[in-house]
Amino acid sequence: MKIFGERLKELREESGLTQTEFAKAFGASKQNVGRWEKSIHEPDLDTVDRLAVFFKVPTDYLLGLIKYEDL
Repeated sequence: MKIFGERLKELREESGLTQTEFAKAFGASKQNVGRWEKSIHEPDLDTVDRLAVFFKVPTDYLLGLIKYEDL
């Protein structure tokens, strides 16, 4: 899910958060955030749902099923 990592990083940066700041606000480790953004690991579905709520985007956007223009 390379697109997931790219979109997560994009959303985090657009929010003006560092990985450390985001990890703390979201309740995850900085290491996990880095692994997600680099597509080394994939979060479980519950975490994807929480990420979508956090960034106020549909899960389909995070998963690469729809484009930003479709939001």
